[in-house]
Amino acid sequence: MAIKKYKPTTPSRRQMTVVDYSTLSKTGPEKSLICKLKKNSGRNSYGRITVRHHGGGNRRKYRLVDFKRNKENVKATVVSLEYDPNRTAHIALLNYEDGEKRYIIAPDGLQVGDVVQSGKEADIKPGNALCLSDIPFGTFIHNIELHPGKGAQLVRSAGTMAQLMAKEGNYALVRLPSGELRKVMLNCMATIGQVGNLDHENVNIGKAGRKRHMGWRPTVRGSAMNPCDHPHGGGEGKAPIGRPGPVTPWGKPALGYKTRKKHHRTDKMIVKRCNAK
Repeated sequence: MAIKKYKPTTPSRRQMTVVDYSTLSKTGPEKSLICKLKKNSGRNSYGRITVRHHGGGNRRKYRLVDFKRNKENVKATVVSLEYDPNRTAHIALLNYEDGEKRYIIAPDGLQVGDVVQSGKEADIKPGNALCLSDIPFGTFIHNIELHPGKGAQLVRSAGTMAQLMAKEGNYALVRLPSGELRKVMLNCMATIGQVGNLDHENVNIGKAGRKRHMGWRPTVRGSAMNPCDHPHGGGEGKAPIGRPGPVTPWGKPALGYKTRKKHHRTDKMIVKRCNAK
């Protein structure tokens, strides 16, 4: 997958780049595997904005991706490689021997016509899914489950991969893309290889309008507001923050302040944090 540039017909076009989609299939999405995707524009069930700067954007249909890979020991052929507007990675449409069709995250190197499989009988090659107990040390993996049977939750974005470092008792030691070392149960599933669309991180958005198409609304600096709207606001001309450090619009520290309250039960699984010195 390469990066595509355009002639600088406008100032924004001069900087803008896109991923070359010529390697993807020209067919549309599988109709039996798409569903409606309702937009909330950052609002909760009461209609109040709980996440700012969300709204607008192009309409999307959600692709039902198989993150569980629980159809074991049944071979599947890759029918097409497709773009998915809901994620950074591309997806692959599989046609199983019994006629069922499913989408999976497309790993790097997977091509139309390849055969993939999940379960104990699967080979160690990109696209195949196995339990961590059946994967050898040092193998690069993605789509990792945190709880057996729940479906993949870790390492799903474009270009990412984790590495299986060791196995201790009922747990495997996995090094995540952030550098974090984490324990994962051996009976959790993972997919071999690296997630495709490696050049996604090199894409230059180029213009504000393209960001609006993605469903992002403009962000206003706090220092440009009035003091009734933001703690950084007010003052004659450009004014300093005027307090010990930058804060959110609601007065909470914005740099380095820990706000994580949930998921404390999973902290014991972290062997080494990504920010450990």
